[in-house]
Amino acid sequence: MNFLVDENLSPRVAELLTKAGHNAVHVRDLQATSAPDTTIMELAVADGRVIISADTDFGALLAYARATEPSVILVRELVELRPPDLVNIILANLEVLERHLQTGAIAAFTKGGIRVRVLPLR
Repeated sequence: MNFLVDENLSPRVAELLTKAGHNAVHVRDLQATSAPDTTIMELAVADGRVIISADTDFGALLAYARATEPSVILVRELVELRPPDLVNIILANLEVLERHLQTGAIAAFTKGGIRVRVLPLR
């Protein structure tokens, strides 16, 4: 799977996802640090990437635009975890989420589980 890791997460998240066999880049790798969320979304769509972020603004932008892409994995409630622990949680749930993420969804990781909302948001 292809991922774009937002700047509010460590570049190590992208490195660990790559080591696990995925194609992952951090916004820093694309010289997009401090770019507006809309630009991050455009980059993700252009490269067929799922955004991984702790920023809930992506959900609001997707809802406003009634967009069907890009998919987003929100990890706001898990942001205090070390990158290896965060990546392990994502990887452990990826098989179940992959189908949703490929067709357009927001997957919000919480301490109690995962909420998936299909795009476009209504």
